[in-house]
Formats: sequence, structure tokens, C-alpha cells
Amino acid sequence: MELGGFRIPEEVVRIREGIRTMRIRGAGNIARNGALALAIAAERFSGSDLEAFLKYMGLVADYVRSSRPTAVSLPNAVSYVMSRLERSRPTSVDDARRAVVEASKEFIEYSENAVKLIGELGARRIERGDILMTHCHSTVAVSVIVTAFRQGKVERVYVKETRPAFQGLITARELAKEGVEVVLIPDSAVRYYMKKVDKVVVGADTIAANGAVVNKIGTSVVALVAKEARVRFYVASETYKFSPYTILGELVPIEVRDPTEVVDPGWLAENPNVQVFNPVFDVTPPEYVDAVITERGVIPPQLAALILIEQYGVKLLDAYPAHRSLGLHVDTE
Repeated sequence: MELGGFRIPEEVVRIREGIRTMRIRGAGNIARNGALALAIAAERFSGSDLEAFLKYMGLVADYVRSSRPTAVSLPNAVSYVMSRLERSRPTSVDDARRAVVEASKEFIEYSENAVKLIGELGARRIERGDILMTHCHSTVAVSVIVTAFRQGKVERVYVKETRPAFQGLITARELAKEGVEVVLIPDSAVRYYMKKVDKVVVGADTIAANGAVVNKIGTSVVALVAKEARVRFYVASETYKFSPYTILGELVPIEVRDPTEVVDPGWLAENPNVQVFNPVFDVTPPEYVDAVITERGVIPPQLAALILIEQYGVKLLDAYPAHRSLGLHVDTE
């Protein structure tokens, strides 16, 4: 593939398309693959012109970043790698390539360690005999549940099917492989089953500065029902899913996908007067969240801004123009 006069490696194109088409799912997995794509691009670059390499990497970064607009983990992963390239002040292509590859490996390792640590911290919130509910598929939420199960705490897990892409089936399969008793339920049955549940554990695609959680469509309904039933609602999330842009006033873009993910193309053709709207994410207000479980500790959602300030500080203003340059439409719900 040609981009701005440069040839983009096929592996990078495949990763980007995998993210765009949701073959690569889960905010953490998306972020790790984004970082990997940059490393592959750097390794495949041929030539000794440093200026050309830096321009090429900038184009690749924007290309990878634009594949999914909602999950902030992806632009944060890309920014992590690219900022370290800039800070390294390379004097040659070899120096620059090394900086990208090392930063990518560093991010991937940090991300994988974060999943394990969140599992350990989250398991402390689960009590022996607890019956849990989860929504969609989240590696970190699964980590919390599996860690608690191995400690003998989890009796049963209700897993929502999570239409239209049925990511809940992935979660059900992974939990069942670990020996967890799993009950797969229709999305519409959440209120019926909530009275049987002690705690809810979900993941996140983005967490805003005010503690609002952007996650797979239907999450806010689960949170609302949990609050009504006085069931604790926990969000498991790495801190790189916290959006630095929201502290500057940016809203989180909500991705809308193809209607054919909801209904068959033939049905659409037979019913041309029916509009099908397919938003992928929704926003859960912070007051519905009991705690956010991160690799840096368990916090109330209202402390998200402090995590962002501590993690990004004055660098927020540096990140802002890069985000704007993507030209993404921004909306809330």
C-alpha cells in the first residue's frame, strides 16, 4: 500500500484492517497491536534518510491511529511510541528505528503486566461465594474474574451475549476453559438476572477525566440496573485507557458501524424505509461506577482527572494537536 509516497508494509495494513474490522478486539489488545504495527513499520523501512524516516513514521502513526476512533488506548499507545522517538533525538535511521522498536516492546510489556496486576487487585474486591455478571469481552475483566476464581471466590458468572457482534461468547468460552461456571444470557435479560448477582465487573475502552466510562454499547444499561439493585459495579481498566484529551474539553467520539452487523443485507434491501443505527459504545456516568480497578490502584471514578494530571502533566497540551490532526468527529452519545 502507498501512503504519502511511502510503501506501507503489508503486515501493518493487516493489523490496521484487523483493528478497523474488529477482528482484533479489546482496547488493550488494540493498543498492543498498534504499538506492534509501528515497530514493524520501523523495521521494514529501507533507506538512510532520517528526515524521510520521521515523515514515514508520522504517516504510519496517523494511519494506525485512525482505525478506531473511540478506544483511546490506541492513540495513547501510538503517542507513547512516537513521543519516545521524538525524545530520543536520533541522528540516524538506525537510532530512530531502535527507539521505535524498543518503545513498542516496552509498551507491550507494560500492558501485559498491567493486565496481571489488575487481576490481582480486582480479585481483592471479590468475596467468597460471589456471583458475578460481565458484559462484552475485556481481557482485564476476565483477568479479575479468573484470578478471583482461582482463589476460590467465584461461584458463577452471568455473561451477556453482547449484540450485535456477540463478544460475550468470547468471554464465556475463556471463562469456561478456566473451569468457571458460566451462564450465557440474552442482553435483554440483564434486569431479570441482576437480582441473582453480587457484583458486576466490566472493562473499558475509554475513561474520561470526569470518570465517565465509555465501553461497549449496553454497558450503561447494566450499570443502571446494577445501581437499582444495589449491586456493586466495578470497571477494570489500564491507565492508558484514560483519555488526556477529555481534560482539555474534548468529548469522546462514539463509533457508528455498518448496519449489516445488526441485520442481514437482504433484509435491508427488502425494507428500504427502515433505518438501522449501530453505535458501538455508550457512556456510563461516574455516579454509577463504584470503583475503577487500575494497575496503579483501585480508585473512585472521580479521581480519573488526578491520574491524568499525574501521568501526562504539561504534556497534555503537546498531545492535543496530534489528536485534532486526525480530523475525527466528536460526539458523546
